[in-house]
Amino acid sequence: MKTITAIAGGLLGLAFIVFGLNFFLNFIPMGGGPPEGSPPALFFGAVGPTGFMAFVKVCEILGGVLVAIPKTRNLGLLVLGPIILNILAFHIFIGSPSGLLDPPVIAISVLGAFLLIAAKDKFAKLLN
Repeated sequence: MKTITAIAGGLLGLAFIVFGLNFFLNFIPMGGGPPEGSPPALFFGAVGPTGFMAFVKVCEILGGVLVAIPKTRNLGLLVLGPIILNILAFHIFIGSPSGLLDPPVIAISVLGAFLLIAAKDKFAKLLN
């Protein structure tokens, strides 16, 4: 089980590090944006210029590094958990719900849930 959680943590960390860095360095070409005037375009039009998206991407990079290191994995999950929930909420409420079936969304959701379940005894202490 330790090996599987190490692989899952490494993959989740890598995903967030790569996509977080891509926001700043633009080394992975991304497709065109959403249609102008659509709710996703209005959302990104609000979070982009304000610097909020840059803040989220810095948190993604930090959380990705933390979750990839076994000793800091739970702290990384605390950082990435709200980001993962916001990605899911974006696809449910603002984007199209079919976006929930995109492979990256499925991968980060499953990996995050797996790591959370693997450390459930440690996170259960937060509820007391």
